[in-house]
Amino acid sequence: MIPEYNLIPPSELGKGSNIKLDVCECEQDLYWKMAIEVFETIKENNEKGEDTVMIVPYGPLGPYSRLVWLVNKYRLSLKRCHFINMDEYLTDDLKYLDKSDPLSFRGGMDRIFYNLIDDELNIPEEQRIFPDPEKPEFIEEYIRKQGKLDMAWGGVGITAHFAFNEPPEPGETMSNEEFANLPTRVLKIARETLTINAFMNCAADLDGIPQNCITVGMREAFMAKKVRMCMPRDWNAAALRKILHGPVTCKIPCSLFQNHPDAKIYAASVALASPVPEIRVYNK
Repeated sequence: MIPEYNLIPPSELGKGSNIKLDVCECEQDLYWKMAIEVFETIKENNEKGEDTVMIVPYGPLGPYSRLVWLVNKYRLSLKRCHFINMDEYLTDDLKYLDKSDPLSFRGGMDRIFYNLIDDELNIPEEQRIFPDPEKPEFIEEYIRKQGKLDMAWGGVGITAHFAFNEPPEPGETMSNEEFANLPTRVLKIARETLTINAFMNCAADLDGIPQNCITVGMREAFMAKKVRMCMPRDWNAAALRKILHGPVTCKIPCSLFQNHPDAKIYAASVALASPVPEIRVYNK
């Protein structure tokens, strides 16, 4: 039986959902909107004399080039920013990849963001945070020390995950409350995620993507005042509908953000398509 959410016309998506939907004509528009919201959040906090604390992704990459341009052009100081990256790949012995590795998120953040910001505006190095496989509890401790978390933003994975918070394995018993309370931790990456990441990042070499990672937990994400999810791809379409209009379930991790007071999806128009063949939609 076809789920009702797969029969919703694209123009009706988001209506009645507790998660807001901002539709972008194309992928590039999504990146600009996300970059502008990050820029404006920092600017508002600077004007109030407050720090900005964010959980940020390494993907999607598009917002970063636009944020670099905005920061350098409008001379926005990032000195009071604390950027907490949400995840990183790990080696087989559960250590960081070397920063020189093309797949390293730590090295990638330098290449696409930190090294491109003018020195007098840049985030101090001690405020560029990554979860540490040897001290995963540090992330929650750091957020609590700052006294707030302005935003958690990032892409949504193929299993509808945020960061690397993969859904429970088949047969694994876990309540929604238990899943939402998962902290920063080391884990194995789901096969589906390995496959799509291999497709996007290393010419579909299934052996090219590390199988281990460290990720901030849903617990830390729910501490954020605002949660922003980016869905720029056509393969986001099935998850988009489940997140907005399906049941709240840890099997669809981002659906839990229906219980967050300020959650929004930025979606490219290609992500609004129904997974159901069009003829079946028309015959309903």
